[in-house]
Amino acid sequence: MSSSKPYLVNALYQWIVDNNCTPYVLVDAYQQGVEVPQDFVKDGQIVLNVSPNAVVQLSIDNQGMRFNARFAGIPTDVFAPLSAILGIYAKENGQGMMFEAGGGPSPEDEPPRGPKLVSRQDKASSSEQKPSLRVVK
Repeated sequence: MSSSKPYLVNALYQWIVDNNCTPYVLVDAYQQGVEVPQDFVKDGQIVLNVSPNAVVQLSIDNQGMRFNARFAGIPTDVFAPLSAILGIYAKENGQGMMFEAGGGPSPEDEPPRGPKLVSRQDKASSSEQKPSLRVVK
């Protein structure tokens, strides 16, 4: 039989949304195939808000979870293989389900992947040019 995990993740997602709560997904960010913005990874994990207001084109299938969301205002494609999904729960009350960690590589074996976000402050400091305004009459 095929894995029940995509069905459980999808069912819990629907249940959380139907109860007007915010679904959060906990992902092992260092597992092979994970595509998340590395700026938001803490202790090898990332918590993703996958509410209908926060993401577009959400898809949960036998390969994993994929969607597009904005991180620091930058549209980003996100993918988490099923083996990297550690849990899904409601932000408001913590109800949901945690899963066993998949057998992905350790952080030493696999370098982190995903886009590196550049903040507006980094862009401003790199140009070294200060904005100037002048009065035109």
